[in-house]
Amino acid sequence: MGDVKGFLKVKREEPLYRPVCERLKDYREALKLRSDDKSREQGSRCMDCGVPFCHWGCPVGNYIPEWNDLMFRGQWKKAIETLHATNNLPEITGRLCPATCEYACVLGINDDPVTIRENELAIIEHAFREGWIRPNPPKKRTGKKIAVVGSGPAGLACADQLNKAGHKVTVFERDDKVGGILRYGIPDFKLEKSIIDRRVTILKKEGIGFKTSVDVGVDYKISKLKKDFDVIVLTGGSRVPRDLNIPGRELKGIHFAMDYLIQSNRRVSGAKIPMEEIIDAKGKKVVIIGGGDTGADCVGTAHRQGASCVVQIELLPQPSECRTLDMPWPKYPMLLKTSSSHVEGGERKWAVSTKQFIGEKGHLERLSCIKVDIGKDEKGCLLIKDIPGTEFEIEADLVILALGFVHPEKGLIFHLGVELDLRGNVKTDEHYLTSVKGVFAAGDMRRGQSLIVWAISEGRRAAHAIDRYLMGETCLPDM
Repeated sequence: MGDVKGFLKVKREEPLYRPVCERLKDYREALKLRSDDKSREQGSRCMDCGVPFCHWGCPVGNYIPEWNDLMFRGQWKKAIETLHATNNLPEITGRLCPATCEYACVLGINDDPVTIRENELAIIEHAFREGWIRPNPPKKRTGKKIAVVGSGPAGLACADQLNKAGHKVTVFERDDKVGGILRYGIPDFKLEKSIIDRRVTILKKEGIGFKTSVDVGVDYKISKLKKDFDVIVLTGGSRVPRDLNIPGRELKGIHFAMDYLIQSNRRVSGAKIPMEEIIDAKGKKVVIIGGGDTGADCVGTAHRQGASCVVQIELLPQPSECRTLDMPWPKYPMLLKTSSSHVEGGERKWAVSTKQFIGEKGHLERLSCIKVDIGKDEKGCLLIKDIPGTEFEIEADLVILALGFVHPEKGLIFHLGVELDLRGNVKTDEHYLTSVKGVFAAGDMRRGQSLIVWAISEGRRAAHAIDRYLMGETCLPDM
């Protein structure tokens, strides 16, 4: 390492954000990029730790100590080459990844870990500013044609890798623009869509074809897809939301989180939504059920729409703010996460079960809730008990259900006839091959709802397997 004592001299600096009073007035990125000098200083904290567990904690196996050291030394060009060797979308993970690598950082045993995610973002944005990220089409084509169905992170990573191997790749997207959940599920204040467009423009110039507003199986028949392509890759994600079927669910004013976020993103992009379909928090008392990242995104969106108040409730108890004995290093700990959206206002309630939606004349007015005790039964399974006497109500004009997703939509996979696993996800072997010859699957559609960095890893691993399937061998990495 360039400075083996850097971690002793420099303390961790948390990410910088635009002032709350400023960022609530728009949907521009809340995060402020660090200066190159500050990034190099933070990179010096990456210690010569012998066994870098950050590799183990990163689903794509980023060469983290290597590019930290290169950045610290000012060798930015080598740093981006090293970063791109394992990650097709570092400008995305540098903004959205929960940084599982940082929780496995050796320095984190008795100090604050290295700011790995922000360092990654510094490297890729420096490279873009310098003009180093340019199209690099493959010099030879194999003659093989591949259809990637779904343009989220798994689909983009898979397509990028297969294109590098010389195959002709076409990405199909049901929506009108490329990006999947990155474009329509993530608010602009976390990921401005110009970031996606910048990368997609490069992928197009490298030879990848994109067909948008095409619902495969409906607009593009399965028989034609099988005839036109040597391999089909399913990367459509997991989009069926988990519902909350309690009394009053039929009342107006209750919506799924993805419906709310997708519509908001479309409105921010300038799309016109019919007045009767608009889901808007302006002047309303908003309750978001679900304490995860999607729920936090809804919190930030409701603030920007001018909600009168925002409450986020979670069934599970409030997590610890520091590691406990059952979450030792280097395991990824379930700690309390306070996002930029939470800092902007609102209230969070923990260990709360919603029992009923209450309203009049078909419109939601309030929620009936109760506090719960969370434990485990004799088999170690989660046990949730209502606490008598803790009943209470929350006034609400708008409820957003952010309870996660249960499995992928069944339309396309039903028409293809691929086998499903017990959870309703697409079943594959260890080579990402489904029960149907020539049809592969990767990402949330295969493993269930997960992290963006896992989607990229899935796409890369699937590409490795597909290249070997088509050519008998491959030079693509297997992660």
